[in-house]
Amino acid sequence: MRTDDGQAEPAAPRWLDAEEREVWVTVAASLTLLDGALDARLQREAGMSHFEYRVLAILSEATDRTAPTSQLAILTNGSLSRLSHTTSRLEKRGWVARRPDPSNGRVTLVTLTDEGWAKLVETAPGHVEMVRRMVFDPLTKAQQRHLGAAHRRILKALTYRTAGHDARGET
Repeated sequence: MRTDDGQAEPAAPRWLDAEEREVWVTVAASLTLLDGALDARLQREAGMSHFEYRVLAILSEATDRTAPTSQLAILTNGSLSRLSHTTSRLEKRGWVARRPDPSNGRVTLVTLTDEGWAKLVETAPGHVEMVRRMVFDPLTKAQQRHLGAAHRRILKALTYRTAGHDARGET
């Protein structure tokens, strides 16, 4: 429907029912607590934040352990500003190096150094063990598969939406 001035009327909110609210509150709390627990452990045991760990881990899997900052920002879901501050800290520790892309001087490439690789190799076992204890151990194999399937669908809807579409495929 349209208003008198031709504007589309806002759709009525699609409120969550009681079951959906309970699921949402549980998911949101789990994600918040998980991120906080991982961050605290990494800070305590490795002297880095969870965000810094994700940057190092993503670089470790990139070709030549190198990625443009714009790609790192997308993969870490961080702003370019946050990523710039983070890579500055990591660079001061000798864990990454930054340089202009030789094929496009406007692009900055970030490379995981040998020291950064060594830090990641040292840190990863404790991080993975904590993820295993907090996410996988409480679940059966079937629940793990369902969790993965549900999150793949959510991730697909989120990435589709960020491309300018809503979850139903409408722009």
